[in-house]
Amino acid sequence: MRVGRIALVAALGAATLVLAAPSGAATPPGTGQTTKDLALLTEAQATRAALGHPKVSAWLDRYPLDPSTQATFRPETRTWLVKAWSGEAGQIAEVVVEDTSKRVTESWTGPQVAWKMARGGEGSFGGKTLLRWYVWLGFCLVFVLGLADLRHPLTIRNLDLLVLLGFSFSLVFFSRGEIFASVPLVYPALGYLLARSVWVGMRKRESAIRPVWPTWAFAALAVFLLGFRIGLNVESPRGVIDVGLAGVVGASRMLDGEAPYGNMPQRGALEPCGPKDTDGQVRERIQTNGRCEAAIERGDTYGPVSYAAYVPATLVFGWSGKWDSLPAAHATSVLFDILTIVGLVLVGLRFGGPRLAVMLAFAWTAYPFTAYTLNANTNDTIMPALLVFGFWLTSSTWARGTAVALAGWTKFGALLVAPLWATYPSFSLRRVVRFGVSFAGATLVAFMVLLLEPRLWEALRTFWDRTIGFQAGRDSPFSLWGWGQYHAEGIPDLGFLSPAFAALAIGVAVVVAVVPREKGPVELAALTAAVLIAFQLSLTHWFYLYLPWFFPFVILWLLLPRERGAQGNGTRTVSIEEALPVSESQSITAPSIRTSP
Repeated sequence: MRVGRIALVAALGAATLVLAAPSGAATPPGTGQTTKDLALLTEAQATRAALGHPKVSAWLDRYPLDPSTQATFRPETRTWLVKAWSGEAGQIAEVVVEDTSKRVTESWTGPQVAWKMARGGEGSFGGKTLLRWYVWLGFCLVFVLGLADLRHPLTIRNLDLLVLLGFSFSLVFFSRGEIFASVPLVYPALGYLLARSVWVGMRKRESAIRPVWPTWAFAALAVFLLGFRIGLNVESPRGVIDVGLAGVVGASRMLDGEAPYGNMPQRGALEPCGPKDTDGQVRERIQTNGRCEAAIERGDTYGPVSYAAYVPATLVFGWSGKWDSLPAAHATSVLFDILTIVGLVLVGLRFGGPRLAVMLAFAWTAYPFTAYTLNANTNDTIMPALLVFGFWLTSSTWARGTAVALAGWTKFGALLVAPLWATYPSFSLRRVVRFGVSFAGATLVAFMVLLLEPRLWEALRTFWDRTIGFQAGRDSPFSLWGWGQYHAEGIPDLGFLSPAFAALAIGVAVVVAVVPREKGPVELAALTAAVLIAFQLSLTHWFYLYLPWFFPFVILWLLLPRERGAQGNGTRTVSIEEALPVSESQSITAPSIRTSP
C-alpha cells in the first residue's frame, strides 16, 4: 500500500514537470533545435519567392531555364539566402527572403553579386552630404558659371566645361546600382576630351577661356570650397574605402620593416578575431605577426610610391589593425588634395600671374569629382599632385624625369607620359638621356622598399604578380570590356576591343612625343591629358575616382594664356626663360608660353 502511494506521488510529480515545461522546449529527440531555429518556409518556397521577384526574374530571362539554386535558412535573422548559378556565368543572382512574410529584402543580380560597389546606395562613395542632389548641383553650377566665358556662351570652350561635368549623368545611374546604364555614359565624355586634348595639343590656335569674375571672387570661393570639402571629409569618419585602407596597411608594413607586396593581411583559414559585419562575416583575422588585423588580400596592387605617401600620416596616427575611421587615410587624402592645389597655384604664378593661380585653385576646388575623390579617401590624387609639380618645373629635364617616375610608380598609367615629357619642348638626345637618368634614379629610390625583403629577385617577382600582372588579368563590370564574363543575352561582349584601345593609348603616347616637333606648356598640358585619357579608355576597371588624374591638365589647356601680353583678364604671360633661373638643363632657345596664332 505504501509502495503504491509512493508510485502515485512520483507519477503526479513527473506529470507536473511536463506540464510546467515551456512549449518551445518540446523538441524531437536528438535534434537540439528550438522553435526559433525552425523555418516557416521550405527551401522550395523560399527559392520560388526569390526567383519570382521582378528584378531577379528579368535578369534570369537572359539565361537558360532552370538555373542551379541553393537556399540557406539563417535563423539569427529569420531570413533565407537564395543563390542561383548558370553555366559559364557562375553565380548570377543572390536574394534575401524574409521567412515570416516571403518578402524579398535584397536582390542582387549580375555584377551586383560579386561587387558590393555595384549595388549603389546613398553615399557609398563620396559621402552622403556631397551626393545630395542640391550639394552636387551646387558644385556643378559654381564650377561652370565661375569658369565659363559668359560674354560668349556658345563657344566650344564652354562646352568643354560642360563635358567635364557630364560624368555626373553616369554617376546618377551608378548610385542606383544600374551599372549597365552607367558605364556606357562614360565613354562619350572620355572620347570627347581625348579628341579635344589632341586637337589643342596639335593645332596651337585656340585662345584660352576668359572667365568674367574678378580675381578676388575666385580667391574667396577657392578658400571657402577648400574648407567646405575638408569639412565634408572630416564629417565622414567612416568614409574610407578599401583603397585608403590598403594605403595605411602598406605604410604600416613598411614601418614594420616589410614590403607591402605579398604581406597584406589575409583571411583564408586564419582564426577570426573581430565582430561580424552586416553580412555576418568576420573580416579580422589573427595574422602571422600575431596581430588581429582587417583582411585586405588584394591591397598590394599599387605602386610603391603610393604606400610611401601614407607613411607620414601613419607615423602620426598609427593603425589599429581595424577598418575603422583610419585617420591616417583621411590625413593623406587631405594632404595631397592641398598639395595639388598648391602645385596649381605655383603653375599659375609661373605661367600667368596671380589671376591664373587663383583660377586654377578655384577650378580644382569647385570640380565635384575632385571632392568626390577626396571624400572617398583614396590614393588617386597622389599621382596628379606629383605631375603638377613636375609641370611647374617643366623647364628642368631632371625635374620632369623625377616627377614622371614618382607619378608612374604611384599609378602605372602615368608611365605613358614619359616619352612626351622626355622630348619636351623638342627632341634632343642630350635631353632624353638626362630625363632617363633622373627617371632611373627616382625609380631606384621608389623601389628601395623591396630591399626590406630577404630575397630581392623574389620580391621583384611578387611585385609584378601582385600589381601589373594582377591588373592586366582582372575582370570588372566597370568598363565595356569586362561585360563578357556575364554571358547574358543582350549584354555585349566587347572584350576583344580592349587590346585595340591599349594599342591606341600606346600609339598616342608615342606620337605626341614627336608631333608637334616644338611644344610649349599649353601643348604639354593638352597632350599629357590626351595620353592619360587614352590610357583610361583602355582600362578594364574604370571609376570616377580616376577623373582627377587628367583633370589638372585639361583645366590647364583651357586656362593657360596663349598670347604674350594678354592683359585683359589681369594675367601676365612669361616665357620659360623668365619663369625660372637658367640651369644647365635649360636651353636659351626654350619656347615661350605663347603659341602660334
